[in-house]
Parts: sequence; structure tokens; C-alpha cells
Amino acid sequence: MKILHLDTNHPLIIEQFEALGFQNDEDYTSSKEAVLEKIHDYDGIIIRSRFSLDEAFLEKATNLKFIGRLGAGLENIDTGYAKSKGIFLAAAPEGNRNAVGEHALGMLLSLFNKLHTADREVRSGKWDREGNRGMELEGKIVGIIGYGNMGKAFAKKLKGFDVAEVICYDIQGGVEDENARQVGIMELQQRSDVISLHVPQTDTTTGMINSEFIDKFNHPFWLINTARGKCVVTEDLVSALNSKKILGAGLDVLEYEKSSFENMFVDAQIPAAFQYLIDSENVILSPHVAGWTVESKIKLAQTVVDKIKTKFC
Repeated sequence: MKILHLDTNHPLIIEQFEALGFQNDEDYTSSKEAVLEKIHDYDGIIIRSRFSLDEAFLEKATNLKFIGRLGAGLENIDTGYAKSKGIFLAAAPEGNRNAVGEHALGMLLSLFNKLHTADREVRSGKWDREGNRGMELEGKIVGIIGYGNMGKAFAKKLKGFDVAEVICYDIQGGVEDENARQVGIMELQQRSDVISLHVPQTDTTTGMINSEFIDKFNHPFWLINTARGKCVVTEDLVSALNSKKILGAGLDVLEYEKSSFENMFVDAQIPAAFQYLIDSENVILSPHVAGWTVESKIKLAQTVVDKIKTKFC
């Protein structure tokens, strides 16, 4: 097996492939066009999100047997075309699900307890106890949209907080477990105090959190998004924050991210809706790092190695 590594990852991935007798070539800087010129030589590709592996790219990869993606989603890969060519796809949602679950919980607790604003105020010499009075997660109903690896990890983290109930919505049936009860979308909108997104980016989920969706909730709620930025229409989120239909938001991902996730904007101009989020005290932002821990870097690499080893060795 001859493998082309297009993104840097934990060194164990190179070490373990070498131990299996695979040849590892590393190219972290060449343009997509330059990679296209040599991709026909390779049996495997290891990538995070450097560029898209579309049909035109995969057509040139005439010997390709597998793609290993060090991450949860496969939206930067033309999965339909890859599968039609018999290319094995190895994503690694198992590798960073715990990290995402912890990050989502951390964002929620920070919002409820105003830790982000309290910290900033104390550092500036302001001591406002009443203004930073928090609220408790106990007794709340938490709704999870997307109950796969990430949603299940978040639900598991909630078990010790005495929430009233964890409910989940997913397009697939039969996904509930001991940590969450599966419900229809109407019950989710009628009862949830908190909504946490854990869906992949697809045609169905892109823009799913919009004004029409938000307006169907029976009462104001808190929003956490550690999934994909384009699942939330930012302008509609801002409108809901203004009207207090959404009480606060924890956003690890943004609609404006580049597809590589390495930079925020396609151009340098900050959209007005994003400036509102920057200025809002009831919004917490982080740079797409929910699944980006020291431990998950190891787990992601190991998961991809294990899946490819099981398939081809």
C-alpha cells in the first residue's frame, strides 16, 4: 500500500502504517492541482479538511482503495462517487466524540453561570455579584438534534446533572438509549429548554436552524452548536437573540468558516451578524475546537489506522 498524507496528524499514524509495511509519502504544502498530477500512484489518502476530494479529483485517483479522514464528517469528500468506485471511507467520529461532548457541556455551563462575562469583569476591576447570578442545569429539559456518536457522548455527560429529561431527534429511528429518549421534532420544539446540535453537514441540515424552525418552539431556549456552522442561519440566530426567543448561544462553529475550517472568512470583511455575536454577552464563541484536544488527536489517528487495518490487513 502506498499512502499520501495531505494533512499533518499524530505521528502514530505514520509509525503504525510503516509497521504494516505501507509506504508513507507526506505532502502538506502542494496545491490541489499538483497533487492531482500524482494521485494515480496512490492506494490511500489521509486527509483532514485541506481541500475537497470531489469527483474530478477522484477520477484521477485510479488506484485509490481508501480515504482516511481524521475527523467526524465526510462533507469534503464526494462520498457517492467514492462508493461507486469501491473506495473505502474511514472517518473517525469515535475519536473525538468525548471531546465534543465535554466541550458542549462546558459551553452550556459557562452560559448558564455567566463565567465568560464574570471573568472579564473581575479582571477589569468590576465586582458585580447580582449581575452575574447564574441558573442551574438541574430540572431542565435538554434536546439533542442528531443522536449519533457526538449526540450520545453529550447525553452521557448530562447524566450527573439531574436534568429533568434528555430527549433526542434524529432522522433515523431506533437510536435512543439509556441516556436519551427519542422524540418527534414537534415534541422537541414544545419541551426543550436547551438545544444542542450534533448533525453532519448535508443538504438537509444546511440552514436547518432558521427563523421558521426557531419560531416553532413553545418557549425561549439556549442553543449549543458544536456540529457545523452552516447548519445555523446566523442572521436568523441574531434575530432570535434580539427577540429573546433564544436566550444565549454557545458556538464552536460558524457559518462563515472556510471549508478547510482553518480560517474564518472567505474574505476579510466581518459580516454584521457576526459582529453582533462578538458584541453579545450571552454568546460564547470558540474556533472549531470542540473535538480538538490532546487526547482526541491520538484517538482520531488510532481510529483511522484501526479501520484501515481491519479492512485491508
